[in-house]
Amino acid sequence: MTDLGLAKHTVSSERISGLPYPHLYIYYVNGRVPGHDNRLFGPSFIGNWQEEESSFLFFTKPADDEISAFLADRPAFGLTDRFEMSYEDWHGGPILPFKAGRFRIMPPWAKVAVEAGELGILLDPGVVFGAGNHPTTRDCLNALQWLILQEPLGPMETVLDLGAGTGLLAIAAARLGARRALAVDNIYLAAATTASNVRSNRLDGRVQAVCGRAEDFIGCRADLVVANIHYDVMRQLIASPGFRQKRGFVLSGLMRSQAGRVKATLAESGASIRDEWIRDGIWHTICGSN
Repeated sequence: MTDLGLAKHTVSSERISGLPYPHLYIYYVNGRVPGHDNRLFGPSFIGNWQEEESSFLFFTKPADDEISAFLADRPAFGLTDRFEMSYEDWHGGPILPFKAGRFRIMPPWAKVAVEAGELGILLDPGVVFGAGNHPTTRDCLNALQWLILQEPLGPMETVLDLGAGTGLLAIAAARLGARRALAVDNIYLAAATTASNVRSNRLDGRVQAVCGRAEDFIGCRADLVVANIHYDVMRQLIASPGFRQKRGFVLSGLMRSQAGRVKATLAESGASIRDEWIRDGIWHTICGSN
């Protein structure tokens, strides 16, 4: 079993680029494009979001020539589509500060005063989905506050965040007092964004960003595992021996039928469900103990 302090393949905490971007130029390519740094396409290249056998390449400027040159040498790849949009359009609207329980979460370009008793978090989502306003993210924040501050299951000093996205939940756990948090995402661009947010919040020594598969890290020693992740991955996680060795868990990103199957699996393994949040009759977040 891997200890949280010994995880390998740590992502650099260097910022990807200046954010936010006035405009985004996105190239949807058929094929998994290698590389994650500016040397692949030049300084206007933001990053590469890979999904199965496709890649979304993000640029701050039009990159038709660079993409054409790249594809000319790689006949197995092809350009599926090209998009141009504002940064806010990509995220579905403005990214504004908001409050969730004790947390005051804000993008670096729209800081607000943090009041007494609040825990401030700077969150720059870059081009990664997960600005913190999804119902499942908010409910995970509620669950973390209950588990870490009230300690119904005992001290939660080490936290494993699987499917970290922008790293908000791992950072929140550290803000609440967790000694160590490991944030794992299988998309390098997401892991790099997490690392950047960790650095912005001055938590380099307590939160570690890693690029990898959640299934490969569920065996890491931790008091608490948080997984706001696709159901197909979730069902593998909760069936693993590593999951059952965690004292506490927060599972989210689940729709009603998926939540029912997850709860049935947890009951079969002897886990206890301590609380559940349901938003809009759709999204379920489950909090419990092994």
